[in-house]
Amino acid sequence: MIDSGSLRVAVHVHADVGESPSWDARAAVLRFVDMSRGIVYRHDPADGSLSSCEVGQEVGAVVVREAGGIAAAVRDGIGFVDEATGALELIAPIELDLPGNRMNDAKCDPAGRLWAGTMSFDFTAGAGSLYRVLPDHSFTRVVENVTISNGLGWSPDGDRMYYTDTAAGSIDVFDFELATGEVANRRRLLDFAPGDGMPDGMAVDAEGHIWVALFGGGCIRRYTPGGLLVDRIELPVSQPTSVAFGGDGLHDLYITTATYQLTAEQLAEQPLAGATFVCRPGVTGVPVQSFGG
Repeated sequence: MIDSGSLRVAVHVHADVGESPSWDARAAVLRFVDMSRGIVYRHDPADGSLSSCEVGQEVGAVVVREAGGIAAAVRDGIGFVDEATGALELIAPIELDLPGNRMNDAKCDPAGRLWAGTMSFDFTAGAGSLYRVLPDHSFTRVVENVTISNGLGWSPDGDRMYYTDTAAGSIDVFDFELATGEVANRRRLLDFAPGDGMPDGMAVDAEGHIWVALFGGGCIRRYTPGGLLVDRIELPVSQPTSVAFGGDGLHDLYITTATYQLTAEQLAEQPLAGATFVCRPGVTGVPVQSFGG
């Protein structure tokens, strides 16, 4: 078990559903969202400053754009966000014919394509999908029959893609063709027992190991590419949502958390629920590619 003594609060905003920590290496800042409140946060670890903007609808994830600025997976699809005003320019309207659905987690592959998933507001089984969004803003449904499309990650050499359906309690792996973005040979990598918590966001480190946030399980687990549990970080809160490497040299691991549906008693027992934490796990992350669009 990794010593949680290095764990500290980076930002505490009492997020309802803190999600999608995303490190911007060019600006040396961390972005994350409060999904249900439609807020995008920007945190500068150098001076401790924090700013935010409201985008006017639920926001599941945020990524850096290669051209500058940020893109976000919002309720209605993928959009560009003006951080000064919160103004949203929808560039890829996804599933507008399904008003009961929204976008959830999203991340860029090593070639700069954006992968983003959907789910229904009422968690209808099989209502969601996973999409591949190209820099020209065109998009293709790649995976169907998903309930809660969630964590994404790629191996350091780019030949494997990891994918989470939280409701299924599992993480799958695909063979990944970096040149084309095509996936094949989907198979199960990890299954989680009900007492483990639900697999949520993930990150991949430079050794190819997978870090998984277990919502309801109060911890982050680290697995080998073959699915062997090798480490864990215990948290003082029950609902971690996602993880991302950041900081100088990608030595820091950022962890977002939620207060979602916690009772007053649970909130009293978990005063740091909703905070974003940071620690030094002893390994570095893999640089995350910006969206080419």
